[in-house]
Amino acid sequence: MRQGEIWVNKTLAGILTEDDNGYHFKYEKAYLENESTLAVSLTLPLQEESFSAEYLFPFFDGLIPEGWLLDIVHKNWKINPRDRMGLLLTTCRDCIGNISIIEKV
Repeated sequence: MRQGEIWVNKTLAGILTEDDNGYHFKYEKAYLENESTLAVSLTLPLQEESFSAEYLFPFFDGLIPEGWLLDIVHKNWKINPRDRMGLLLTTCRDCIGNISIIEKV
């Protein structure tokens, strides 16, 4: 099982988990209690229940580099381009925009 902390505007928003059943995203209770928080994406609205999917959620998959940047990641870090969670955890610590993903150990 691998997990990543999802940060929005330098505030911990939730945890993304990959396990044998797929992917799960759950917002942190403290994040939901703050009235000024934003949803991670329109497809992951603010809610207490966790989201589950067989494949990586499209919003998170869209943060992963493509093309020549993906080639560099594959060559330098030896990460299989099909390992979407591994790519996300390795390359998205400092994404464009207000989202950061930090591997939870």
